Amino acid sequence: MKRLLTSIVIISVSLCSFSQAKYDFSRLKMESLGRGVVAVRENTDKVMVSWRYLSQDPMTQSFDVYRDGKKLNKRPIKDVTFFVDSYSSTQKTFYEVRPTEGNISGSFTLPENAPEGYINIPLNLPERMVDEFGKEYTYNANDASIGDVDGDGEYEIILKWDPSNSRDNSQDGLTGTTLLDCYKLDGRQLWRIDLGPNIRSGAHYTQFMVYDLDGDGKAEVVCKTADGTVDGTKRIIGNRKADYRNMKGRIMWGPEFLTIFNGLTGKAMKTIDYVPSRGGTGEGWGDKYANRCDRFLAAIAYLDGTRPSVVMCRGYYTRTVLAAFDWDGKNLKQRWVFDSDTPGNEIYAGQGNHNLRVADVDADGCDEIIYGQMTIDNNGKGLYSTGMYHGDAIHLVSDIENKNYYVWCCHENKKDGTSLREAATGKIVLHYPSNKDIGRCMAADIDPTSPGVELWSPNTGGVLSFDGKVIMPQKEFISEIDSEVPANFSVLWDGDMLREILDGNEISKYNWKEKKLEKIMVFNGCMWNNGTKRNPTLQGDIIGDWREEVIMRTEDNTALRIYVTTIPTKYRFHTFLEDPAYRVSIANQNVAYNQPAEPGFYFGPDLKGKVFRGTKVK
Repeated sequence: MKRLLTSIVIISVSLCSFSQAKYDFSRLKMESLGRGVVAVRENTDKVMVSWRYLSQDPMTQSFDVYRDGKKLNKRPIKDVTFFVDSYSSTQKTFYEVRPTEGNISGSFTLPENAPEGYINIPLNLPERMVDEFGKEYTYNANDASIGDVDGDGEYEIILKWDPSNSRDNSQDGLTGTTLLDCYKLDGRQLWRIDLGPNIRSGAHYTQFMVYDLDGDGKAEVVCKTADGTVDGTKRIIGNRKADYRNMKGRIMWGPEFLTIFNGLTGKAMKTIDYVPSRGGTGEGWGDKYANRCDRFLAAIAYLDGTRPSVVMCRGYYTRTVLAAFDWDGKNLKQRWVFDSDTPGNEIYAGQGNHNLRVADVDADGCDEIIYGQMTIDNNGKGLYSTGMYHGDAIHLVSDIENKNYYVWCCHENKKDGTSLREAATGKIVLHYPSNKDIGRCMAADIDPTSPGVELWSPNTGGVLSFDGKVIMPQKEFISEIDSEVPANFSVLWDGDMLREILDGNEISKYNWKEKKLEKIMVFNGCMWNNGTKRNPTLQGDIIGDWREEVIMRTEDNTALRIYVTTIPTKYRFHTFLEDPAYRVSIANQNVAYNQPAEPGFYFGPDLKGKVFRGTKVK
């Protein structure tokens, strides 16, 4: 039965309640969000104003929009959280959104001569540097995360700078140091952390977590550090003169630390030994040149169903270790350690991934960690292993009824190709073997004529329905950018409930009637990150209404741009940020090979005709 996107009504219910997870939201410690107001110029004559609809708002909540103190709307806005202001002035302008009930107002200052379609954040571009052999290197703005570091209910951006001589673990060579910056949305830089010479630079070395871990309303930053790391207050961690790099740029020995930084100042608040240590030359991880032992992942997870924990991970090709920690404002305490070398855990060796997912897959109210082809329970015990070994990409999706989670993933073993499994049990539901390394796959609801989420990868023969039927042949589903199946990122961009394809610096819409991709947005003057992974700096519901923003770096690395959709919508939803699985997927997005933010519930046109919290979606 075809699903039509007409007769749209407002869905004024909490998206958190859609999830099959059994979180006790009265106990769950999450961020206190502000209104998230944003204003961007659509063109020379119009400004788009957008804001968050929060779960604490009454279902009858309406809003008023003000420009420089003057009310703009004739009637209260009750159907959407989106307003178009016909305003051509290029002067600095102050917008405010006030609820007609409640007391959470929000504001945004549109700068003078504001650009069209995005917020511009100037960056403090690091200087050109010269390595020990006299070779010059520069810096590229790389992955980012978000966190409310000052407790005002709005996010700041924590940005990783990647030196141009960064290396994959398989490559020799000296690298420049990795830098972390914190910026306000108005471009003010709060601090810079230099991880120093004893943290090698590349996609697999620095996984930085940004989250409010102690519940004080302000986010912290956690990452691996070493002797010579310089915090945001210019203080040195450990021995400032130590340099453990060998002539090939490898770091085979020396102490390793885990540090939690104050998100507002960048000050190192607590440093402990990194768990686990590499041990010797790292041969216990599968080689003797610090390749496999220096493959790191990290995650934020609600392991006790109440407070967030940080999980630092090492290894996935052979030995795999996950170590969970809690921060109480003073101490970084170890919760548990899972080690595939522990007797009885042998089936978990070699099952890791270049990224991970976190959600309550067994409906016990606590998060599990989907670590590639294995899943670790919230208590640090192995839940199951599929035995399909390491892969590159992984997605967590739900069925239409939100009864079960599923994992869609691809494999590098030149055997298993791509597979769909039950997230709670590991049972394989769909399987597409391949004698090639399958490096990318995607899961997103892009076709309203096919129930549920669609699935695809280079070896599935095209776009699949959730039950495995080909609904679009692969030869017709090709990206103009690189003449390949687009399977890097997705985004909620336009006004409907379907996802769009984000690949490089372009957004494409799947035209299900003509069965082809159509380009709808190009981020001119911007570059993607991480080579063939073609990912943005960050993607997710960061500000404004329920739709997602895309953060890109400019080609010259002098600025970040937060692109905000200016397409009107007839829907109103509570912000996705209030769903714990979605929020931690943003926190975990920068890990190794980035994966898009995904909610812990089904979201798409199949909500039509269903009832949530007494509201029927018509």
